[in-house]
Amino acid sequence: MSLEEQIRGMVDKFNIKTEVDEKLRNELAHLSKTFTIDLGTESYGMRLHDSRIDDFRTEAIPDSDITVISTPESLQAMIDGELRPMKAYITKKIRIKGNLQDLMFLKKFL
Repeated sequence: MSLEEQIRGMVDKFNIKTEVDEKLRNELAHLSKTFTIDLGTESYGMRLHDSRIDDFRTEAIPDSDITVISTPESLQAMIDGELRPMKAYITKKIRIKGNLQDLMFLKKFL
């Protein structure tokens, strides 16, 4: 399965979770953020709005609110559970750009 398919699957799971989890849905209701995953050789963009992630694309969103920078190998290792997100961040295998408030909110999902 390609990284794109795996990311789309995670987005689908997230959207299903927000549909059934009223607390999470309410926590996200006020947010409207854009995200880019920049893997160097490939990029993905998406938007969080109305407690859903939509507008998934296979390109970066210019001036995203949050940009995750990594490599395909490191992202795959995180997806597979072989690399924990905080360890990836500490060892600089993943970098995150965004304002502090957005980063603190994103930490809830890592």
